[in-house]
Amino acid sequence: MIVDDHAVIRRMLRALLEAEGFQVSDAMDGAEGVRKALKLKPNLIILDLSMPVMNGLEAARKLKVLMPHVPLLMFTNNADEIQEKEAISAGIVAVVRKSDSDSSKQLVAQATALLGSKGAGDPARFASD
Repeated sequence: MIVDDHAVIRRMLRALLEAEGFQVSDAMDGAEGVRKALKLKPNLIILDLSMPVMNGLEAARKLKVLMPHVPLLMFTNNADEIQEKEAISAGIVAVVRKSDSDSSKQLVAQATALLGSKGAGDPARFASD
């Protein structure tokens, strides 16, 4: 699941992950992400840091309590060293900066490492919107 307030980012990540065989759903803010995650039970959640309604750190904290087994990745432009440490303490397993030249490759590599290739696992656990 991709949780980001920018539709262009959601579409780009969806296309990259689907090209690797993953089924993808998305949400436009942290609150919607938490609601959808509880309903859809994704195997992985990618969160932006800065979002309206509920930011990525708040969403990560809630998701870690509600779904402690689901790995969380942060994909953001806004994480400084302090926020990155806060993200890790909130349950994020890795932070990938959107501004890095190979950020999309890094993110796909992280997802593949966490889930395996070609969607890793029971396709029924994924949902497409």
